Order: sequence, then C-alpha cells, then structure tokens
Amino acid sequence: MDTATLLSLLRRLAQAKPGQDALQLPADLTPHEALQAVRAAVGVLEPPVTSAPQLVGRLGAARIHIDGASRGNPGPAGIGVLILGTDGVVVERLHRGIGEATNNVAEYRALLLGLERTLALGVEDLEVRSDSELLVRQLQGRYRVKHPGLQPLYEASRKQIASFRRFEVRHVSRELNAEADALANLGIDEETRAVRPSDTRDDR
Repeated sequence: MDTATLLSLLRRLAQAKPGQDALQLPADLTPHEALQAVRAAVGVLEPPVTSAPQLVGRLGAARIHIDGASRGNPGPAGIGVLILGTDGVVVERLHRGIGEATNNVAEYRALLLGLERTLALGVEDLEVRSDSELLVRQLQGRYRVKHPGLQPLYEASRKQIASFRRFEVRHVSRELNAEADALANLGIDEETRAVRPSDTRDDR
C-alpha cells in the first residue's frame, strides 16, 4: 500500500465513533479497509525485528603481535597482545599481569591469550608475530620443546592453532614488536600496583 492510500484510509478511520464494544465506521470505510489501514500503519511505524549482529565471523583474518615480559626471570610477569585487522587498523589491545613467571612462560601465555581472543572474534586466518625466537622456532617445529614448564603451554597452543583455517607465525625484531612489549609491561605495572600493600603507620 502506497503512502497516499494509507493516509487516506487513516483519515477516514479517524472519523469512526465509539460504540458499544465496537467502532462505528464511516459509511465509506469497510471493516476490511480499516484493518488494512491499521496493519499497514503498524508495518510502517514499527521497524522490522532483526537479529543482533554476532561477533563471530566479524574479522575473518587478522594479525596479532604478542609479547611476554618478566622482571627477574622468574619474577613479576605480564603479557600483551595487539590485534590488527587486515587493513592494519587496531582491533583490540590486551594486557594483564600473570604473577611470577619466566620470560618464556609469559611468551606462551601471551600467545594463548591472543589465540583465544581471535577465535572468539571469528578469525579463521591468523598471522602471529613475536620477538621470541624460541617460541617461533618451536611452533615452526624447528626447535624441540624440552623444558617441562613449557610443554603443556606448547600443547595447549597447538590445540588452539588447529582451530584456524590458516596459521602463520613469524619472528620479528623487538623494535617491530614495541607496542606488544609496552602492553606486557603495563600488565606487570598494573598488577604490581594492585597487590602492593598500603602504607601503614605505627603510632605506638
């Protein structure tokens, strides 16, 4: 029904008078036309219901920069993940403290966080960049994973990686991974501030 016809029907419907349990329609308006007008008006005024957009499948492909930092090795540790779309635009920046850990453990924890988050975003094609030669070479199968503390993290990573359609990991210099490094250190700083005991005074 076009807008002009709808408005004409609504004007005629507006002339209806209240009766007992029913409207008394104008002589030139049939009940069928009145129902038609009401349904058409509702359709125009009420937007169609659509399902909410889903995050899954949103990206499709992405690149992440990961880094883990430890002050003391082992010592207070943090992880950072920078997620970029294929156009190079930042999608998310993630950081957190992970307690006391070695550098290598922190690197794997950063990788796991990046894998988990990109899978949640629906990424199917993933490129990982890290300045940890050990992690990259182990994932490429060029180095064996000998340390018992890294073996479960490596296995968990491989399990997550199998969920991607395409996966690539590349070693980059620290200079090209500076933002992920800054995020990892931010994770340490925030956790250190959170657990630092408050200053107390002894007034005895």
